[in-house]
Amino acid sequence: MTQTQPPQETSAPQENSPPPPRTSPASPGPSTGRLVGVDLARALAVFGMYVVHIGPKLSATHGVGSWVRYLSEGHSSVLFATLAGFSLMLLAGRFEPKTGLAGRQAKARIAIRAVVLLALGTVMAMEYGGVIILGFYGVYFLLALPLVRLRAVTLAMIAAGLALVMPQVAFVLTTRLSESVQQSINAYDPLRHLSGVGVLDLLLTGFYPALTWMPFVIAGMALGRMDLSAAAVQRRLAALGAGLVVGAYGLSLLLAGPSALNSLAEGGSSSGGSGSMPPDGGSFPDMPASLLLTAGPHSGTTFDIIGSVGVAILVIVGATVLMDRLPRLRRLAKPVIAVGTMSLTAYVVHFLAQSAWPASGAGTTKSWVPLLLYVLGAIVFATVWSRFFRRGPLEYLLNTATKPAKYIR
Repeated sequence: MTQTQPPQETSAPQENSPPPPRTSPASPGPSTGRLVGVDLARALAVFGMYVVHIGPKLSATHGVGSWVRYLSEGHSSVLFATLAGFSLMLLAGRFEPKTGLAGRQAKARIAIRAVVLLALGTVMAMEYGGVIILGFYGVYFLLALPLVRLRAVTLAMIAAGLALVMPQVAFVLTTRLSESVQQSINAYDPLRHLSGVGVLDLLLTGFYPALTWMPFVIAGMALGRMDLSAAAVQRRLAALGAGLVVGAYGLSLLLAGPSALNSLAEGGSSSGGSGSMPPDGGSFPDMPASLLLTAGPHSGTTFDIIGSVGVAILVIVGATVLMDRLPRLRRLAKPVIAVGTMSLTAYVVHFLAQSAWPASGAGTTKSWVPLLLYVLGAIVFATVWSRFFRRGPLEYLLNTATKPAKYIR
């Protein structure tokens, strides 16, 4: 699926509602555009995921459609993972980490969310396979728990270090992972028996393996510790994002040639998986080391991770600037922003809808009409629902599931 958290208490794709507008231009505190922009970014990630799952395959597109499809490949799921990290900071303490009792309860809420998402992802994977990202989200949240009190600079350094090292580690592990070893591990894995997506898949060999996807989450955590409404921060992040994109993709093109940015998903799963998955359905030992120099969507290389983080930063900062500086656009974008406030619901429902309407699945049509209908349906539902309820249906249930955390002492 390649295809994914609210200002109050967020989750996987997410669960926040836009904060109320400031009562006066002089009111203290950071601008609300910071969080509304994050909701807009979530909505864009939802629609990008719809493009991958419902729109025509990349090979069946041309012109602007090819760019839309290519940019959605991998980048939409990366944007979700980055926003997941941002959401963790909304739970753990936005600018200053919660400590003491509040800190323990925040960690408990994160852990409960992780378990719920892992369970929901496992149930959905029983029907839709390893393309479901929710179980991976649960693992990300658990792995990120020890980091929620770190500063933005420290988090950024950890994300950079993991981006530089983990793809090579994953490559070595996967190329030496024999079929007999995989079968031995999977034989004792209850998750694997239930859904076909086991611990080995979640950590190393699945569509969104934690080993190579944690840099996205930790980068999002670093962003969550910054005041994105500050003009100076916006300028620095925009420059950083652009530098990461140009540097990573440019260097990959120089080292690997014109095909360096090709999507690996077209040859294999059209679902847009990621990182450690072998291209074209090949076995792990057959993967050449030269793949580590590529940067296409789903390649999971250092260049792909760095470039994709840059894209995510540019989208989040761009959405924040637009919502903060253009109040009229923010009002016009409210229906789209509403989708971002209930992205978990939008994510799950679009799979259920595809089951009811199989002809709209990826690769089964060359028309963009089914995609446009899904986008319009999500906007209409989110707009109507948000007029009566603060959270989306699944966001409400997820928030309710975390209530026991208040008993932590």
